[in-house]
Amino acid sequence: MRIGLYPGTFDPITLGHSDIIRRGCSLVDRLVIGVAINRDKGPLFSLEERTAMIEAECATISSETGCEIVVHPFENLLIHCARDVGATVIIRGLRAVADFEYEYQMVGMNRAMDNSIETVFLMAEAQHQAIASKLVKEIARLGGDVSKFVTPSVKAALLERLG
Repeated sequence: MRIGLYPGTFDPITLGHSDIIRRGCSLVDRLVIGVAINRDKGPLFSLEERTAMIEAECATISSETGCEIVVHPFENLLIHCARDVGATVIIRGLRAVADFEYEYQMVGMNRAMDNSIETVFLMAEAQHQAIASKLVKEIARLGGDVSKFVTPSVKAALLERLG
């Protein structure tokens, strides 16, 4: 069984994330969505809320693709998380050149720690390339419409949280 790990904070999950998840499913039999517990980022949604949102959003993707999708919170090193879940590939989404520079460094460090785990980069589809959770939260906070960036259920959760 080919197992992949797609890590992120997912605060909240966006259509860009869903695009990478759907396309990542074509590469593996089981896709583990690693939800980072990053206390330094101060997420808007709790770990439990983010996990529930991801599970809800991925149910349809899983049934459509036949790929098993598992949500797995983690607080350790990414490479340790990959080992913990049995992943042989880490899937990362790229939006822009700035993403690549950071990811390039991360791959080098991960390869130095465990060169048996590959990293695969997927470019988001053109209509999703500019989407970033941070910007989605800012747009929602300032009263803008986030319908083009998240599903209706995630939009509702954002509006409820931000009042």
